[in-house]
This record gives sequence, C-alpha cells and structure tokens, in this order.
Amino acid sequence: MLFTSISFLYYFLPLVLIVYFIVPKNYKNLVLLLFSLLFYFYGEPKYILLMLFEILVAYIGAILIDKYKDKSILILTLFIHIILLVIFKYTDFFISNINNIFNTNFKLLNIALPIGISFYTFQIISYVIDVYRGKVKVQKNFLKLATYVSLFPQLIAGPIVRYEVIEDELDNRKHSFENFALGTRRFTIGLAKKVLIANMLGELCTKFDLVDERSIIFYWLFAISYMLQIYFDFSAYSDMAIGLGRIFGFHFLENFNYPYISKSITEFWRRWHISLGSWFRDYVYIPLGGNRVSKIKFLRNILIVWLLTGIWHGASWNFIIWGLLFGILLIIEKLWLNKILDKLPNIIKRIYVLFIVMISFIIFNANTMNTAWHNIIGLFGVNKEPFINTYTIYYIKSYLPILIVAIIASTPICKNIIEKLKKNNLINNIINILEPFYIIILLLLVTAYLIDSSYNPFLYFRF
Repeated sequence: MLFTSISFLYYFLPLVLIVYFIVPKNYKNLVLLLFSLLFYFYGEPKYILLMLFEILVAYIGAILIDKYKDKSILILTLFIHIILLVIFKYTDFFISNINNIFNTNFKLLNIALPIGISFYTFQIISYVIDVYRGKVKVQKNFLKLATYVSLFPQLIAGPIVRYEVIEDELDNRKHSFENFALGTRRFTIGLAKKVLIANMLGELCTKFDLVDERSIIFYWLFAISYMLQIYFDFSAYSDMAIGLGRIFGFHFLENFNYPYISKSITEFWRRWHISLGSWFRDYVYIPLGGNRVSKIKFLRNILIVWLLTGIWHGASWNFIIWGLLFGILLIIEKLWLNKILDKLPNIIKRIYVLFIVMISFIIFNANTMNTAWHNIIGLFGVNKEPFINTYTIYYIKSYLPILIVAIIASTPICKNIIEKLKKNNLINNIINILEPFYIIILLLLVTAYLIDSSYNPFLYFRF
C-alpha cells in the first residue's frame, strides 16, 4: 500500500487514526502493530511471516545476549538476519554472475524481493548490537519489539529508525494537538513533494527512455530531472514517515538536509539519507577502526563501507560501481581535493558536487552499465546526436515550470524566507491563520492528481 494512494489516504489512515485515538493508552501499541501488519500484508501477504520470524529471532537473540553477554550469540543472531537478506535480495545476482564467469547455465530462482527488507533488517541489526553494547535495554515485551520493527510509517522505505530513538516513546509518548498538527503538516508537504513534483519529473524521465529522437540538451534535461526526482521521491517519503510518526507521538530523526547545496561530496553524504550514512558509520566504519588506524586501513575502511552501501541499494553492478565511485571520491577529497576546494568560491564547489552527483545518479538509474555510459557520453555529444531538436523543445516547454519549482524547492530559500517573515508578529499570525487552508489546498491538488494519473511509483521500494 502506497502512502500516495487513495486507499491509504482516505480509508486506511483515517481508520487507524480513529481506532488509535479511541483506545486506552495501554492498547495503542497493539493497535499500531495490528494496523502495521495489515499495511504490510496488503503489499506482501506471503512475506509477513518472514518479517515476524526475523522479529522473533531478534527478540530471543537479544534476551540471550543480555543474559549471557556472549558474543557468539550476537554473531549467530546477526548471521541469521544477514543470510536471510542475502538469500532474498542477492541470490539471483550471484547465480547470474557465476553463469557469466564460468559459462554455466544455472536457473535463476526469481525470488521476489520482500518490500522494505533492507530497512527493517538494518533496524533489527542495530537493535541487537546496541543491546550487546549495553546502549539500550533489552525489550522483553515481544509486542513492543514487533511494533518498533513493523511500524508502518517507516516500514518499507525508511528512514532507518534506531531502537534508541524511540525506546522511551514506545512506553511514554505524548499525544497533543500540536504534535498532530505538526505531523499532519509534515506529512502533507511530503505528499505534495512526491505527487506534484517527483511524479511529474518521473514522467519526463520515462519519456526520455521511450523517445528515440534524443539530443544533447535532452540528455542534460533527463540527468537533471532524475537527480531532482530521486531527491523529491525519497525525501518526500521520509517527510511523510516523520509526519506520521509525529502524529502517533514518535520523534523520528531527520533523513535529508538540503543535500544539493553541499560544497563537497563529504558534506553531501552528511545531508543525504542521513539514517543510512550514520548506520554504516556506527556499525561498520567505526568497528573497523574508522580513521584511527593506519592510512592503508583507513582507505580500506572507506571502500568497504561504500562497497556495502552500493550493495545495500540493489543486486546489480551499477549499484556496486555507484557505491565504489563515491568511496573513491571521498578518499580523493580527504587526501588531496579538500585543500583545493577550500580555496574555491562556493558556487564552484556546488557546481562540482551537483555535476558529480548527477553523473552518479545516471549510473544509479541505469539497468546496465552500457546504458549508463551511453547516457553519460550523450551529455557531451559523443553519441553524435543533435544539440537540440523539436522533441526536446516540446519537453522543455512542457516541464520547465516544474523543473524551476523543483530546483527552488531543493534549496532552503523558501524555508529561510518564511522564517524571516515569521519574525514579524503580524505576518507570523497571518501565516498561522493561512497555513490550514494551504494544507487543505495541497491535499486537494494531490487527490486530483492521483485520481487522474497512473504514474505513482516509489523509487526506494525496490531496496
């Protein structure tokens, strides 16, 4: 079930809100658990047992780890979760590569990827490790642990919520009109970002794939559009998850912080998919020694983290190359390039980051590296296509307004202007009065678009 579906917005969500706020406090977690399982069952009925099994393994494993402080129990528990992730996500990738290398003909298993398995597996792993480290108390109530893992706002596309963030709120969260209003506002803005911006940019990217009459400008139009689409698609889901969490009294951490204003690739990854970056930092990079080791091991640690980051995103070579590309770029920045970047104007730094990120997302998006290479060299006219043609002019005229809106909205310009205006008491009061109408108008526009449009995927569901 998609957040951006009529069935979720006008059936599932109102029902869960009514039931949740009617029942006594002691039953609220149970309500969330049951509706979260229903939410997952709607999209993946056969894999709900897999998720429940993983929760049970984590529940028993964490209790044993807490009791015996035995590292072997930790390793066994982690192994079970990791091997399940590998089996369901990477088996066919391994088989196809074995066939290519050894010229064999093993049949692919065609295992369907359970929605959200990468996200909930990482949440479980962080919980088990934190129990071993003594960072969080072991959860002896199975229903509460299951609620944490399966919580529907962030279940299938993140952000990766660590147990320590909501440990106390599982028992003692506060419900208020302010939380409800802030959550509703955040959810609706995320909904609008996804439906009114990301989906429209996605339509343009789809048309690029279907059109044979391309031009140099069309390659650039596609590359910029996809870079904006993936940002608005994923950050919108995070906004909706954070907003829904706030409605139910949970305070999820931010997952994006205007990454396209970054002045280095290092800064970009502090602002993009923050929950994933911090997860790899705390559970892979630092345990490997971080930067407090020899230079060779330091470089090794970075490459391992980014190899795993690429693999986490998907079972395909383009994701692996994409991850390693960023690993190499981060190494270059840390060893040499930062000294040069520090001397350059901010505008040059930002152009450098945007260009690198744009190229990286062409690789990220491509089904094959041949396609990625073709689209990259197309930016520079190597494919011997015209500079511009009538198709490109048509699509520029059609999508230029949404591109301008997307570019502005990907920066904190609007946010900063509103914050400055709010310093004036009169204007602040006017904004507060108008905000509910603004939210209602956005919801109506989104609803109209959803009824009229068939294009509504979430890019990060495949992870």
